[in-house]
Amino acid sequence: MLTAALGAALLASSVQADDKVFGWVEKATVEPWGVEVKAKLDSGALTSSLDAREIESFEKDGERWVSFRLKLEDEASGELFSERLELPLYRDLKVRGAGGRDERPVVLMKVCLGDTVYEEQFGLRDRGEMHYPLLLGRRTISHLGLLDVRDTFLTEPRCDDDSRVVEHDPAEGDD
Repeated sequence: MLTAALGAALLASSVQADDKVFGWVEKATVEPWGVEVKAKLDSGALTSSLDAREIESFEKDGERWVSFRLKLEDEASGELFSERLELPLYRDLKVRGAGGRDERPVVLMKVCLGDTVYEEQFGLRDRGEMHYPLLLGRRTISHLGLLDVRDTFLTEPRCDDDSRVVEHDPAEGDD
């Protein structure tokens, strides 16, 4: 009992006053559309992942691009959001898991958590069979603040034109 109390006190003393705390599941909005989705904060993944369909790579002006469809249910309205996007390919992600090896395109997109917009790397894959259309990996979590794995929905997305934007930092490296 004393050990647990001491551990909690040490943790509390290391938390900065401006540190935000997020649960292992949070509401987020995919920007610039403001589509609200449930996001799983997954410390086991480095790169974030977004549900995308009809993924196709192509070349445009001598550079690699990705075309894909977002098909998301807006948690706030219950309406289906479907939008076809074309974005520059940021990089290819090689994933190893129980199902073998997989290669996924990665693009830069923006997501709102709390009162801040984060431009992050998102691996695109069909997450239609998953509970969460958006998975936020360690690279994104490191920008947010603290992760409380015991709780969910500690923040509400409330971004607008005046919200702080954390731009992607290419110096952070890739997988």
